[in-house]
Amino acid sequence: MMNLSTSKSFYVCSFLVLFYPFLVTATFKSGYKNYSFPAVIAFGDSVLDTGNNNYIQTVVKSDFKPYGQDFIGGKPTGRFSNGKIPADIFGIVLNSNICIAWFIVLKDFHIIAAEYFGIKELVPPYLDPNLTTEELLTGVCFASAGSGYDPLTIEIASVLSAEDQLEMFKEYIAKLKEAVGGNRTTEIIENSIFIISMGSNDIAGTYFTSPFRKDEYDIEKYTSMLISESSKFVEELYQLGARRIGVFSLSPLGCVPLQRTVKGGIERDCVEIINEGALIFNSKLSSSLVDLAKKLEDSRLVYLENYIELHDIIINHNQYGFENEDGSCCGIANVELGPLCSSLTLKVCANTSEYVFWDSYHPTERAYEILVKQVLDNKIDEFL
Repeated sequence: MMNLSTSKSFYVCSFLVLFYPFLVTATFKSGYKNYSFPAVIAFGDSVLDTGNNNYIQTVVKSDFKPYGQDFIGGKPTGRFSNGKIPADIFGIVLNSNICIAWFIVLKDFHIIAAEYFGIKELVPPYLDPNLTTEELLTGVCFASAGSGYDPLTIEIASVLSAEDQLEMFKEYIAKLKEAVGGNRTTEIIENSIFIISMGSNDIAGTYFTSPFRKDEYDIEKYTSMLISESSKFVEELYQLGARRIGVFSLSPLGCVPLQRTVKGGIERDCVEIINEGALIFNSKLSSSLVDLAKKLEDSRLVYLENYIELHDIIINHNQYGFENEDGSCCGIANVELGPLCSSLTLKVCANTSEYVFWDSYHPTERAYEILVKQVLDNKIDEFL
């Protein structure tokens, strides 16, 4: 089904995304308790991948310890964190959750989503060969760690492209029709919330880390190319029936531990040139969604701000209860992620809740929970 290119593994570690938070059901806000989305469907990269990469030939994996050390049973599942990720945290949304149906276990906010929403706690990857019909109806994930809009990003990491994920979604629609019929399937797709989170690997990895794109593009042209692909992706989802589509901005990619260590100098400062690239992308993304909304009838296209929230958590980390904002819990060099964050790693922090970052690119479960809460509070009403 997927035609994956040969991996250029030298650069692969830098391409694991730093993508965060998203929405979820309006039921979370008391003012919307009577509104129900039938499902939440997500596409994207490592912040959303609940294990699809376990089933493809790629080095971009995390199905080994210490990943998942705070997950149920301490089990590594392919999630790039110490525990649950936004796919789970957002996913328990509503009455049926499809794809990244987000599970909200906001322990720090005294909310247990499974009980609150009555939905399953975890969202399985679509490529899991043991998925049941019930699981398909209540939530699966199409995301692939390391993914992006640039074809070269896919070639380097040898992961599922945006096109691959769309093809899987088409398969999903066919399975849904077989299970519940065409009319019900149409209703589910039209009223579900769709989440997209891609671009981080393109900017932080393919453009600023690998040598393959800078001679061909300056950052303005490169981000414009990515936004063109993003717009096409949104339009394809719309043609397949989606109407409520949220697209996440990029995070402050220059502030992740790996970038600070490699390019941040002796003081390990945030790498501003990378942050500037992310902000250029974000500005164009926001404008593109406004333009698309004008021509896609009855659409709800929502720009999900991600940069400001994470940057604030990093800068004001003590106010959020974190002790460490610039280092990673896993490892001693602040460059460990993927295969470098493994059972051979020399150090894993004793208390993950004190750290903003789990590995050198991805937040801890607690940081994700805070980000999810902020997005829920700020954006859920725009999907209505």
